[in-house]
Amino acid sequence: MARDIEELQQHPASHDRASSFGALTDETTENVDIDPLPAPASSGTSGVARHSSVMALGSLISRITGFARTAVIGAALGAAVVGDSYQVANTLPNMVYELLIGGVLASVVVPLLVGARRDPDGGEAYVQRLLSLAVLLLGVATVIAVAAAPLVTHLLVKDGTEADTQRLVTVLAYLLLPELFFYGVAALFGAVLNTRGHFAAPMWAPVLNNLVIIATAGVFVALPGPALPTPSTITADQVLVLGLGTTFGVALQAAILWPVLRRVGFRWRWRWDFRNGNLAEAGRLAGWMLCYVGVSQIGVFVSMALAYRAGQDGGPGPTVYNAAHLLFMMAHGIIAVSIITALLPRMSAAAAEGKFADVTNQLSFGVRLSSVVLMPATAAYIALGVPLAIAAFQWGNFSMGRAESTGVAIVAVALGLVPFAISQLQTFAFYAMRDTKTPALINIPVVAIRLFVDIVLYLSLPTSYVVVGLMIGNAVSYVVAAGLLSIAMRRRLGDLQLGRVLQTLTRLAIASVLAGLAAWSIAYSCTELVGGGKTGGLVALTMGGTALAITFAAAAVFLRVTEVSQFIDTLGRKFARRRGL
Repeated sequence: MARDIEELQQHPASHDRASSFGALTDETTENVDIDPLPAPASSGTSGVARHSSVMALGSLISRITGFARTAVIGAALGAAVVGDSYQVANTLPNMVYELLIGGVLASVVVPLLVGARRDPDGGEAYVQRLLSLAVLLLGVATVIAVAAAPLVTHLLVKDGTEADTQRLVTVLAYLLLPELFFYGVAALFGAVLNTRGHFAAPMWAPVLNNLVIIATAGVFVALPGPALPTPSTITADQVLVLGLGTTFGVALQAAILWPVLRRVGFRWRWRWDFRNGNLAEAGRLAGWMLCYVGVSQIGVFVSMALAYRAGQDGGPGPTVYNAAHLLFMMAHGIIAVSIITALLPRMSAAAAEGKFADVTNQLSFGVRLSSVVLMPATAAYIALGVPLAIAAFQWGNFSMGRAESTGVAIVAVALGLVPFAISQLQTFAFYAMRDTKTPALINIPVVAIRLFVDIVLYLSLPTSYVVVGLMIGNAVSYVVAAGLLSIAMRRRLGDLQLGRVLQTLTRLAIASVLAGLAAWSIAYSCTELVGGGKTGGLVALTMGGTALAITFAAAAVFLRVTEVSQFIDTLGRKFARRRGL
């Protein structure tokens, strides 16, 4: 990895800006100040590694608290009708959240903001107009969504469902759909901060949200009412606490970014002179972005409706689906999202200056850097998915059977982890080039294939395996997306350094297979000796995870995977410096 960075830093067109990024220290932990116009060339790659480590730490804490949030909610509500109803009502906000932290909205905004900073006023007026328009549109969209809450219930809940269940889903939808506005505002604020070189706050803000929801679950359990609520026995106070507490957490996630914006010198005042603000391009980009989101939401709604109907028939439902999705997104969120967020301003600046070779270098680097962690993570999910799910979610009203179903579901989707990260990186490369049309058009056949696989497997599989089938549909769609986007990107940029990327991926895959086999053998032996309950799952996860890490590192060094070897060396040097050696 160091060799890659050094080669990219030697690009003569960007030597001057390399020094500003090189000044960042390894100990940087928050609100890193960098050149407001990020390096257009790949010289910023060392800065990407540093910024990615800062964001990865924040994302790691966010994901850990997210695990705790999901586990506490699952323990309080269970994985039956009430828990599934909460997840269904929260489907639209949660999935939009994943799209936003993946950067669909922010990635449209960031390239525009990077270009606007070249205006005489540093882009201040442009940002104010853009935020004013975006917040207005978000408000209108949220009002429409809340008004359509009964329609959301009708689309997601099977005909003939008991009135109590329908009413519960509808009330929760009314209470939870306002999250859409706050998630959108948080994404916009985060985009502004990222273009000003401040990456930490947007990554740490979700931690506060998670803590609020954990506290909400605690209050829910403490309220008078049944230990295991059902749609007919859950009290009005419990429903209000659950819905309002969840929405308040999201609102706080957005609000906490406001003082950070003021601290970096940004002052927002409402501007309504949109015609004078050269926002035509923003409208074009946003239009295709909305197409992308809309098509994705069709896929989400159908998948969640199928999961909810499976849950109504006695099988695992949306609670299990979302728990498995959380596990899947954890590795992606910690690594890939951090890298994407740091790369996007650089790719945007490079594309704005017509330096498309630098965009290719950044894309290749991002794929290889992400795969260093995501490949072994894939092996871990396949080998240790079941004990991982048991350790994470089998608490309170979340039964052992549902935890095991969650583990099987994560095994099913695991092979889509690296393709998903690659497709996201490619999508952001298009966004950096101010092209939202290509990803939106490609997303149409991707979602169509996903829905085809979902529906076929829903009709073919027993109820107990419907969620597994939905996860297989997700994995297939990720592979298709990566393939189609690669073809489109190659037509746009030419050589994508595929030979170098495939060489790294092949070696990482071999090391990951060996590590996965070692982890599965150890975990299986532990389960046989200790048993398959909570204790056995924790022991299997600990021992199997240790075996996987050691085997992968040894195999990667033996196979001469440069990125992994340098990563280990970097950790050693950092440890030595911190110890004063």
